[in-house]
Amino acid sequence: MHEALFTYINRHIGLPLTIDEEALIEANFQPKKLRKKQYFLQEGDVCKQIGFIVKGAMRQYSVDDKGVEHIVHLYIENYWAGDRESSIMLTPSKYNIDAWEDTELLLITRAEMLDLMHKIPALAQMIRTMDERNAIANQRRLSSTISNSAEKRYEEFASNHPQFVQRFPQHLIASFLGITKETLSRIRKQAFK
Repeated sequence: MHEALFTYINRHIGLPLTIDEEALIEANFQPKKLRKKQYFLQEGDVCKQIGFIVKGAMRQYSVDDKGVEHIVHLYIENYWAGDRESSIMLTPSKYNIDAWEDTELLLITRAEMLDLMHKIPALAQMIRTMDERNAIANQRRLSSTISNSAEKRYEEFASNHPQFVQRFPQHLIASFLGITKETLSRIRKQAFK
């Protein structure tokens, strides 16, 4: 199970992990399986671990006063799942994270990750690079949501994340894009013509 994580890390660092570094990582990342619809994090709980997805799909969402779900993130293999604000600030999460499919994860606490980053400098560099890319992606998503039409948002999403279009149903993608499922259905019908 840890091989997927080693492959991911080695893809993002300059030199491959040593055997000792792999052993440190394996000792700190604990495997966990979630059944479809099982929670990884529930609103009101503090996010104590982050998870690297080895197999499966998950979603992060909030629920408004009317009971409507608002998708914040969609995750599949080789994505990291967790609520960063809750984890760093040790505050109750505003989000739910659950498994959309049966999912296999490798879990680590923030303290363990910080310790590993200290012991494995290449891992620290990888995390910094991931943080930069995440900030850029969030900025692009915000700009797209503010500036682009629903059609353009879906076009960019489908182009950048074709695997998500295959794995998640239309209503989740519509929520992630901030549009109704009816609008997304209309956009997809027009695209097929």
